[in-house]
Amino acid sequence: MVERKEDAALTAILHAAADPTRRTILTLLAQNGPTRVTEIAARFAISLNAVLKHIKVLEAAGLVERRLVWREHLIEVRPERLALIATWCAGLRSIWDLRLEALDVLLTKENRDG
Repeated sequence: MVERKEDAALTAILHAAADPTRRTILTLLAQNGPTRVTEIAARFAISLNAVLKHIKVLEAAGLVERRLVWREHLIEVRPERLALIATWCAGLRSIWDLRLEALDVLLTKENRDG
């Protein structure tokens, strides 16, 4: 099966957001704005190297962006990328809404007739 570019991006975003540590990093960045890597790492009971690996996954998915300000690496969340998840969920929701409406029509007709 050939995956479209949008599907590949959504897959990468969902993969990145599936890990609780990465979700916590995204939440911290959303709350605090651009943050130094060492400040992010200080929040976790894991090595700096492990935190850097999580950040690289988030970067690859486009969920965070790294900026170099002098010697400091600042990590910043890119919330607009999460719009792909919202769009995908909205599509699923509309499918289920249609199915539930059809079920409601069927049940209403059955109650009326029987």
